[in-house]
Amino acid sequence: MPALRFLAGPTAFNVIREQGLHSNAFTQLLAASGGPKWLGIAGLDKYLFAEFFKDRQTPLYTFGASSGAWRLACLAQQAPLKAYARLEDYYIDQRYETVPTPQEVSEQVKGIVRGILGETGGREIVNHAYIHSHLIACRAKHINCFSHRLPLATGLAIAAATNLFSRKTLGWHFERVVFSQQLASSPFQQLKDSPSQQAQLTETNMDAVMLATGSIPLVLAPVSQIDGVAAGQYYDGGITDYHFDLPLSHATGLTLYPHFYPHMSPGWFDKSLTWRRAHANYHNALVLAPTAEFVASLPFGKIPDREDFKQLDTAQRIKYWRTSVDLSERLAEEFAEVFAKGNLMERLEHF
Repeated sequence: MPALRFLAGPTAFNVIREQGLHSNAFTQLLAASGGPKWLGIAGLDKYLFAEFFKDRQTPLYTFGASSGAWRLACLAQQAPLKAYARLEDYYIDQRYETVPTPQEVSEQVKGIVRGILGETGGREIVNHAYIHSHLIACRAKHINCFSHRLPLATGLAIAAATNLFSRKTLGWHFERVVFSQQLASSPFQQLKDSPSQQAQLTETNMDAVMLATGSIPLVLAPVSQIDGVAAGQYYDGGITDYHFDLPLSHATGLTLYPHFYPHMSPGWFDKSLTWRRAHANYHNALVLAPTAEFVASLPFGKIPDREDFKQLDTAQRIKYWRTSVDLSERLAEEFAEVFAKGNLMERLEHF
């Protein structure tokens, strides 16, 4: 049974039918938040980063939140596979033998960030010649500015309640902050679907931005100081952009989206709202997602998630996550085979 699905919006479907599959057709690359779910598609990431985009010279605008931002930070380094291997090692090797405080989790995540970037990663990312990174964090508003558990939990509950009626209310509670090289040509430079701020991504603030984009409320402590933006409480970019629902008026090419699901929940508070799915801009997207059969073949019949920290002991979790990464190489092999044979139309589905 196939392990990988190829799902194309109508514009992307027509472009691929006429021109075939080639890397220069894509000008945007997305990577979603979702905790450790990315481990189930890690092999696909590595093939795309090291092979599919290997000879690229034209701009590729990447947009990522939380662990998705960390994945894309590997792509924008000079040795993406080495960076990705560091991400795997540091991320999988997290150890919490007792229930940790948010501050304790943040300390471990700081180690993950330092591991991903190494000594030169921040400089390489901001100076990359053609990969233009966009990392998302969320600045808390009103009661969500309090980092103590009770007021923050209350603020999150209020945000979830108002979001139930309209996603537009999310802007009352959190502001999206996009850190990038601030290029006028970027399709992510003029986001108007939700209150947004554009900020310069620099070598100096890279560590803080990388920590902030993965700082899940109540799980990690907020990041309060990031060079280049006002002081505040900065949290996980997935709050506003969990799987993305972005109207990109300046997108010139197709969007490639290696994802762990064949569907998208726009924001963090939409995860349980099965009737709310992302639609904006997916007309020109090619979504790569594992099949249900592939997911069923993984240990426990699912891709890794944050509940594994609670349900498994450390040794079991690490083994499970390593096995999932190994098995995800099958996704890369299928993509490589389709790419080499040029027979994508035999597999392409309408999204």
